[in-house]
Amino acid sequence: MAAETSRSFGKKRARDEESVLDKGDADGTLGLENNLTFSDTLIALQMMRAQFPNIEKVATQPFILRSQLYSSVKDRTQVDRNLESLKEEKALRLFKLNTGQDDHAIMFLDDYLKQVALAVKRLEIKNQQDIEVFEWFKKYVIETKLDVSIDHQELCSLLSCGGEVKDKHVTLLIGAGLLNRQLIDPNVYWFTIPNIGSILKGLSQGRKELLSFLNRRKFKEMLLAPLEKKQLRFSPLDMRFHLRDLIGSGHLKTVQTPTGLLVRVSKD
Repeated sequence: MAAETSRSFGKKRARDEESVLDKGDADGTLGLENNLTFSDTLIALQMMRAQFPNIEKVATQPFILRSQLYSSVKDRTQVDRNLESLKEEKALRLFKLNTGQDDHAIMFLDDYLKQVALAVKRLEIKNQQDIEVFEWFKKYVIETKLDVSIDHQELCSLLSCGGEVKDKHVTLLIGAGLLNRQLIDPNVYWFTIPNIGSILKGLSQGRKELLSFLNRRKFKEMLLAPLEKKQLRFSPLDMRFHLRDLIGSGHLKTVQTPTGLLVRVSKD
């Protein structure tokens, strides 16, 4: 009897989730099928930046996942080469995300600096000597250290180009969400995008929700056009964002059919 009740509850939940998914964007403006792939990495980045969803209650500048680029530009080696060049040109920055996977976010430098400025403003630091560290960080660290991480000694060395560095300065940078200590080596910090914690939680939940939805379908597949119009319950990011991500990471694949592009759960 308990097993029967459990199955009944499971079916009801599946119906409820599908109902929520069916209430998605019905205006047909996403058109992912017509702009899924690009021949140029920078064009793909600019397009996805423009298409970044407007997220209520979270002030964040647009970012793109590296997996999304892999879904959009066929040559992954070329993508990595282009990203390295754009990073060296200081057009953008890469960030290792703490999602438990090998996720990297890409943010145009101008957008990142806006995000940094917003994070500093939220701290409401009144002591001018303390707030100076953010200028040092922007001028001497961001400008010269292009990697996704930095060790404590190098951080202090670069910050000291602006003035005398104290422990409280590093604490302020961590508190503002600009740095995060590595778990394996506490003397090394990841560069981080401030104020995106809730979005990253939604990213993980949205991935699970979308895969769960497709796995419940008879052939674990659905045409892209109707799928992208559905709405996710547990993620502030839109369906298009998640589809690009999961296709690029290999969890989903696309197949061209006479009726349109089909999205299918990868077997391996």
